[in-house]
Amino acid sequence: MSSDRLKKAREYERVFGEEISWEERPLFHVTPTVGWLNDPNGFSLYKGEIHLFYQYHPYGTQWGSMHWGHLKSRDFIRWERLPAALAPEREYDRNGCFSGSAVELPDGRHLLMYTGVSGEREGRARQTQCIALGDGLNYQSFSGNPVLTGENLPEGGSAEDFRDPKIWWDEEEKRFFAVAVNRTSDTSGAVLLFGSRDGMRWEYLATVDRCRNEYGKMWECPDMFELDGMELLLVSPMEMQAKGLEFHSGNEVIGLMGRYEKETYSFRREKVVPVDLGLDFYAPQTLLMPDGRRIMIAWMQSWESSRFCPEGAKWFGMLTIPRELRIIDGRLIQNPVRELEAYRIHPVIYREQKISGASESGKREGRIRFPGIEGRILDMTVRIRLEKGCRRFTVYFAEDARYYTALTYWPGENILHLDRTWSGLRYNIVNQRKLRVREKNGELKLRFILDRFSAEIFVNDGEQALSACLYTPGKARGISFEADGCAVIDIEKYEIRDFSAAGNM
Repeated sequence: MSSDRLKKAREYERVFGEEISWEERPLFHVTPTVGWLNDPNGFSLYKGEIHLFYQYHPYGTQWGSMHWGHLKSRDFIRWERLPAALAPEREYDRNGCFSGSAVELPDGRHLLMYTGVSGEREGRARQTQCIALGDGLNYQSFSGNPVLTGENLPEGGSAEDFRDPKIWWDEEEKRFFAVAVNRTSDTSGAVLLFGSRDGMRWEYLATVDRCRNEYGKMWECPDMFELDGMELLLVSPMEMQAKGLEFHSGNEVIGLMGRYEKETYSFRREKVVPVDLGLDFYAPQTLLMPDGRRIMIAWMQSWESSRFCPEGAKWFGMLTIPRELRIIDGRLIQNPVRELEAYRIHPVIYREQKISGASESGKREGRIRFPGIEGRILDMTVRIRLEKGCRRFTVYFAEDARYYTALTYWPGENILHLDRTWSGLRYNIVNQRKLRVREKNGELKLRFILDRFSAEIFVNDGEQALSACLYTPGKARGISFEADGCAVIDIEKYEIRDFSAAGNM
């Protein structure tokens, strides 16, 4: 039976969630039923359906007492809302049910593993790992909670910063494993590995990797898996220091590539790569599908901007479109799930279009527009070939007479520049990001996924990705192009079929 706090949350979201119209939400990106959303949790398959949970504060659009919201899907695009799954209710999680993961047990139950935050000790809350078991709709706390505490940590580990378990089943070893993060004696983060035969009783096995104050400070939200012959460990460092154009300051997401030896539980790091080079991306979690695809989803927000909820909003926070991951030639490749293509309609295609002549700075009348190339819910690919002497090429989107967001390519430096300064966000936070890209056979390929309040841009078939929230009014639907010099472009643009009336998200 649901606790009183969970019943209260479910009733609240039932009443107030229905007050949010479809036009106030994106079409195919996950948002909370009502209130606040941050990290994706429990991204898992259960009885043939995709389940997704998320950090959730239903009672306000700011971070608060952490619950778990819940959805399910069959194709990553259309999501069915389910009642809240967890609420802080017991001594070990009374200060919040923090991030975690999920797995289907051999006996048919759905196991949720999460961080419970409990009472204060010397001014700081204690974090332990807990379990809830359920049937895909209702979940009960495990009587043996918490299953991992400060007593399970290696010497020097902090019981106050011990969180975000990511669980998986290893078929070869017939064993559950989980990674979690912990603050170490040097005040930075580490990823710890734990093992269990039944998912309930756990033991510490090894420290997989440590930050050593090299990549940020405390690490969060780990995920560890094999991908295309390499081991990939995803972590979200806090207090990252920028390194050139490859890593930015603040809260970042990095991928640690290397080799993993199961026999000794040892990971040998070989390479560190950024995961998303945009403005809003944190705390990713992945799911292995039966067809072998590794799918990743993340919070499309940054902590730096998360205090600035638009006035009058009834919800705040959304997740990225799920992405397929690959490693090709040592590069982390990510692209929107192929299921999106089934929803594409009304293609508009242009080939070999010449763009030339830059307008004066800030002038819109000199930009080139094409009939049918507009919209705020779309999937659009632009192939760009710059002629000799072209100094700059820009795509403007979510544009009208007052607002726009710009993506500019500077070929002399091979730099791509995302700028949402004029997107409607009225706060002094980060609005620009630069990254180095490479032409492939003299061409740069950009794929834009727009969904009312966001833009996700994929460079050269997923070699790089940029995510950004947009705060632009919906009437700003324009898309235009500009070149300082001469460029030849191909455009392939699709609308996304509106399925909101069918009753999902």
